Amino acid sequence: MSHPRRRYSDKIFDAIPGYVTVQDRDFRITQANETFRRDFGNFEGRYCYQVYKHRPEKCEDCPVERTFHDGQTHRSEEIVKTLDGREVSVIVYTTPILNEAGEVAEVVEMSTDITQIKQLQTQLQDSQARYQQLFEEVPCFISIQDKDLRITDANRAHREAFGVGYGKKCYKVYKHRTKECLPCTVRQTFADGESRIHEEVVTSQKNERINVQVHTAALRNNAGEIDKVIEMSADITQIRQLQSKLTSIGLLISSISHSLKGLLSSLDGGFYLMDTGFKKDNPDRVKKGWEIAQRNIERIKSTVLDILYYAKDREPDWEDASANDLLGEIHDILKSKADSLNIELNLEGDKKSGNIMMDRKAVRSMLVNLVENSLDACRVDDTKESHSVSMGTRNFDDFVEFEISDNGIGMDQQTREKVFSMFFSSKGTEGTGLGLFISNKIAQEHGGSIKVESESGKGTKFVVKLPKKQLENIPVPSDIDENEEDT
Repeated sequence: MSHPRRRYSDKIFDAIPGYVTVQDRDFRITQANETFRRDFGNFEGRYCYQVYKHRPEKCEDCPVERTFHDGQTHRSEEIVKTLDGREVSVIVYTTPILNEAGEVAEVVEMSTDITQIKQLQTQLQDSQARYQQLFEEVPCFISIQDKDLRITDANRAHREAFGVGYGKKCYKVYKHRTKECLPCTVRQTFADGESRIHEEVVTSQKNERINVQVHTAALRNNAGEIDKVIEMSADITQIRQLQSKLTSIGLLISSISHSLKGLLSSLDGGFYLMDTGFKKDNPDRVKKGWEIAQRNIERIKSTVLDILYYAKDREPDWEDASANDLLGEIHDILKSKADSLNIELNLEGDKKSGNIMMDRKAVRSMLVNLVENSLDACRVDDTKESHSVSMGTRNFDDFVEFEISDNGIGMDQQTREKVFSMFFSSKGTEGTGLGLFISNKIAQEHGGSIKVESESGKGTKFVVKLPKKQLENIPVPSDIDENEEDT
């Protein structure tokens, strides 16, 4: 008959909720509890690796072997296979059994089923992966900021637009500035936990201005305290440009309607002089009426061409063209008009100017606009006995300058500052305010610029600087930028 305490120990051994085995130095299982026998069957005379993993040789990293070696408790995670083919994730603990001499005689191996925990870990990892993918692929700029306004995380769109700015202040990354924005909605969200929406203009790492609608939201820790703030910014640049374009079109229609009304009234006056001149047989009256009609027809034509150029977004049609030949062509076009106004039109091209890459039609339109502006400035000036307009080129290593100068009425400082603004005109009802604005836009599309030097009563000089080679990725100011000076 077995000892009662022995039977009680066996019951405890069998009742342990997990797989418990006792193994000898050859890794043979000498004892096993009921749970083990139920899931893995007969173990007598078999090695643990044969029973647990259905393999012919010992595992490479065996916690039982380590315990035999150093007499210490060891831990590992394993996947074992039951009799019915189920794979079970277990966490394994080994502990030594010492003999009377203090040597490790056997090792107890206790394995706890953690399959559900592993499944939950896998689900958590999958959820985190999906969150990370969503975070990365959301089509807006997302950053997470701490209480010092330092960026601690950012998604792919943010990194591509503003660079990797981890640890940097948000205002340094977004606006390239050294001081905090006031007011700061991230600060406000940290203060009261409320989400906010506002609009900003930020600058990318390529110095491109981006209009964004910004949403802020608080991120709380386990204690419910605001730990960080997430800032989500949607790019609305195209929307704002479209709004600006529509606003500009509205202003354009109003301005053009007023201008055309004046031109048509003046044209009607010219026809009236011609009609009455014919009836009264007055050649001088007919001539004067014809000059008025012809001048206003040219202005209407110029206005329509300006409208068409502004209304159509077009890529430059690049070609290699001679700067002097183009200027000579413009001289020939406008010579008769200058003669009719009794204005001397001079041509002084630098022979070294050579060719430049340009959209010939656009540059010709720009230069015609500038020369006609000079002719008009001379026409309305009655303070001088004679007037002249000079056209010329100057050669430099990388660029060519076109110079258009006159001794007309000139401009004061206020006029000079606004001369390239949309809808600004110093000609009253005779101008639309588009000619010089479009001329400046053409120069910028070529990577160049227009400078104006003028003094009231003394005349004006326009200097157009155009590069000889076609530039790539020329930054052209948006309609929003173009209107900022007026606002």
